[in-house]
Amino acid sequence: MIDLRSDTVTKPTEAMRKVMVEAEVGDDVWGDDPTVNHLEALAAEMLGTEAALYVSSGTQSNLVAIMAHCQRGDEYIVSQNAHTYKYEGGGAAVLGSIQPQPLETIQDGTIPLEKIRAAIKPDDFHFAITRLLCLENTIGGKVLPINYIKEASNLAKNQGLKNHLDGARLFNAVVKLGCDVKDISQYFDSISICLSKGLGAPVGSVLCGSKDLIKSARRLRKMLGGGMRQAGVIAAAGIYALENNIQRLALDHDNALLLGQGLAELEELDVDLDFLHTNMVFFKPMSGDSMVLCDYLQKKNILVEAANQIRLVTHMQVSQKDVQTIIDSVKAFYQ
Repeated sequence: MIDLRSDTVTKPTEAMRKVMVEAEVGDDVWGDDPTVNHLEALAAEMLGTEAALYVSSGTQSNLVAIMAHCQRGDEYIVSQNAHTYKYEGGGAAVLGSIQPQPLETIQDGTIPLEKIRAAIKPDDFHFAITRLLCLENTIGGKVLPINYIKEASNLAKNQGLKNHLDGARLFNAVVKLGCDVKDISQYFDSISICLSKGLGAPVGSVLCGSKDLIKSARRLRKMLGGGMRQAGVIAAAGIYALENNIQRLALDHDNALLLGQGLAELEELDVDLDFLHTNMVFFKPMSGDSMVLCDYLQKKNILVEAANQIRLVTHMQVSQKDVQTIIDSVKAFYQ
């Protein structure tokens, strides 16, 4: 089965499994797990922050960050398509009583600065207090330009807001731009990075920020049931991922481009090549039901998420040979 539903379906390699088996462990809730401590120190050093916190998922990482920045009744500004708003079960609102202020993005994935400025509430007790701007990079596979990040960050800072980055696929953006991760992370008060997507670890994310923010986030992680004990077994996979699997993301990007270009040869498909920045290919049939195509592909052992606009995600378990198989299968569907 060629699984293109997401890069979350990656499985640890034999080398990664070996370091997991050999990991030195302790009780992380007590702060005694040396492998977790190593992972947190490594992530903080890479992103240029004072501290970091290992958590079970990107959703938890984003949630504890938002709750650390905001109080009950505050609000955060966020893209209408962002994971922190659309795909995390409403956690900030339900568990933190923090109101999202979603804004529409334009085609390149950015929120226009004038929309951000207009959404910041005045000092009036009729309104929730705007505390935080949340950006996502990459968003829908699109890379936010560094100049935009700088301008949005400065706007927020000048208005007294904090900045959080959902950087679940931040290293995809770094590889695409050919920059250092600090070139992006420097503009944020907190950054969440996911280890279990393209980087290939089986579980976990890391929240990076100041010592004070991470102290608050650690308390919130415990409150949310996220305290893990001998977590070094899985943290070891995260260390391996950060040390070995970042630059290989370029292969996923190359395969996605090859896949997108191959599908674009079919006049029956509308393929978004303009914003094919990283490892996600978006397309839809010019006519007919896309679900029929999805069902056909599954019968050919190609698993995709059924939707009107189909998203194909390349990752370390999708080879160039697999890409050609996918292209040939879609072409056969239209013959």
